Amino acid sequence: MFPALISIPHGGWKIPEEVKDIVALTDKDIFDDSDPFTVDIYDINGKVIKVIKTDIARAFVDLNRAPDDLPPENPDGVVKTKTCYGVTVYKKPLNREIIDLLLKKYYYPYHREIMKSLKDKRIKIAFDCHSMAVEPPVISPDTGRRPTVCLGNVYGKSCDFHTTELLREAFMEVFGLPEEEVTINKPFAGGYITRTYGNRPVPWIQIEINRKLYLAEPWFDKENLKVDRNRLKKLSKMFIDVLEIFFGRWRG
Repeated sequence: MFPALISIPHGGWKIPEEVKDIVALTDKDIFDDSDPFTVDIYDINGKVIKVIKTDIARAFVDLNRAPDDLPPENPDGVVKTKTCYGVTVYKKPLNREIIDLLLKKYYYPYHREIMKSLKDKRIKIAFDCHSMAVEPPVISPDTGRRPTVCLGNVYGKSCDFHTTELLREAFMEVFGLPEEEVTINKPFAGGYITRTYGNRPVPWIQIEINRKLYLAEPWFDKENLKVDRNRLKKLSKMFIDVLEIFFGRWRG
């Protein structure tokens, strides 16, 4: 078993019961704002010490944001009023009572689970696991073509570069990628989870895989949002192979 914790904060598609009657989003809007099928790829429960995930969609509660990153100052913050593509989430404005309830019920329990899990001495490293759109949304700070894989270590603050480079090399080997297709800190250096828990006490690396690996022909039907399950299984097996190589070389 790998001595790791895996966090999958954006893999859910579910609408919270507390707001279901006022949601303005379509299923596709929710899909586009999430990290679709990342649970299928990264949830290798039984291969690592701990997997933490949620079924709540990122469009409603973003677990990878600071708890005070709130609307209206930031409509794409911890409780969203607009998706990352600028689509309005609700039919009417949220009041503070609902915002606080969403944080209490969905946000804080996820982070408490992370903090509790990090007390397990068997865990030596953690990975915050995501997918990235092929083309950056308007709200994103980056522009242009994205790599196949991006690893974020907050410029060395959440994890040292030697460890990150070992993971990079493992991704290159398993996925058959050239150096320029597996980047470090470009375009993503690490979100709130990686910045908050990195090296407290164990190193954290944010992992982003490009959705072109599975949300593209011939594996994906964009009309009904269905994906080839065999492709997801293959990517999950490749992720396990990456960790096999990484942990075979890392002396953390």
